[in-house]
Amino acid sequence: VQLVESGGGSVQAGGSLRLSCAASGRTYIKWCMGWFREVPGKEREGIATIDSGGITAYADSVKGRFTISRDNVQNTLYTMSLQMNSLKPEDTGVYYCALRGGDCSTSPSAFVYWGQGTQVTVS
Repeated sequence: VQLVESGGGSVQAGGSLRLSCAASGRTYIKWCMGWFREVPGKEREGIATIDSGGITAYADSVKGRFTISRDNVQNTLYTMSLQMNSLKPEDTGVYYCALRGGDCSTSPSAFVYWGQGTQVTVS
């Protein structure tokens, strides 16, 4: 299974960025994709998840500002996006997308497949 993120970068506080993730190589009847953020000195944290039924969940810190969506799901290809608005300096970090079969979870340890990460810097 391969996951590839894109769309990171640098932006001023109050700005917006859109992250995308393409996952391929495995078929699940029930699945969950999520975005996680990692900053130096802290554990990787769950930011947003979306499952095969379209159910979404968000960390309190990003509710109302970030939106996770499925772009396309067909056969062994899953693509999703994270629209990030009203960005704050504390949103800075490396963002990873992840995929798992089964129910959603906000725990990084529940996910098997990970992308390489993309840096988001808000100043």
